[in-house]
Amino acid sequence: MATAGSKAVLTALLANVGISVAKFAGFLTTRSTSMLAESIHSATDSTNQLLLLLGARRARRPPSPMHPFGYGRERYFWSFVVALVLFSAGAAFAVFQGITKVRNPHDLDNIGWAIGILVAGIALEAWSLRTAVIEARPFRGTTSWGRFIVTSKQPELPVVLLEDAGALAGLVIALAAIGMAEVTGDPRWDGVGTLAIGILLAVIAMVLAREMQSLLIGEAADPDNLSAIETAIGSVTAVDHLIHLRTQHLGPDQILVGAKVSFDQSLNTAAIAAAIDSVEEEIRRVVPDANPIYVEPDLDRGSGSPDS
Repeated sequence: MATAGSKAVLTALLANVGISVAKFAGFLTTRSTSMLAESIHSATDSTNQLLLLLGARRARRPPSPMHPFGYGRERYFWSFVVALVLFSAGAAFAVFQGITKVRNPHDLDNIGWAIGILVAGIALEAWSLRTAVIEARPFRGTTSWGRFIVTSKQPELPVVLLEDAGALAGLVIALAAIGMAEVTGDPRWDGVGTLAIGILLAVIAMVLAREMQSLLIGEAADPDNLSAIETAIGSVTAVDHLIHLRTQHLGPDQILVGAKVSFDQSLNTAAIAAAIDSVEEEIRRVVPDANPIYVEPDLDRGSGSPDS
């Protein structure tokens, strides 16, 4: 079963493999550090897409005694690794090369080849970004793209969107840097462009790491799902009121639900058990990703403590 964003990941992988080879050939021809930084960037992105595919595959493993809730968070873990790879192999390398080129500039060769490769790379990255945008739209809904990046529970889509957007921006920076080096006759512009690419990648890596850290720690269901779960619990006739509700994403498509519920006090044990079954059925009806669900019957003692 394909995970959300798998088409975007595969498209980005194909694009980045081809672009990486072309950029490295361009570096060998032109000796441009911007081209070298971009070739490493694309190679890093290719590795990252393979890591995302690995995470999606490992997340599909069935629960085990050691991991009774399954392996859904594997997708978050490997997306966090992607951020580390992007920072170390992409950003750090580009910053180092940029500083080196600014301090020890050398003239560029065969500028026309570099421009042609970069323009072709822009076209391929635009195709990859368009695929990611199309796949993300059903999950984004009416929220802004920035909000979607920081709230999405599907890790692959924000990763690919940010990588593709960063790759496009990096290509434009490299094109501008090489152009400025040619127009001004100062090869230091190539180093400046390489440094700018490194800073861009570092920012993207930090944003991704922050979001994946939050998902790894455990995020609650989004407000719409929380509201739907609360309404579903209250719709069961035997429920007097909801005392408190706790949710946590065990993976993009799996939400742990724990609810303490006050039932009609006239019910006997068998009736309460049947009411609990009804509550679980209603929750699953409105939020299919809710699993597992734990409903604890209790009296509301009014202490204000969720663990009372």
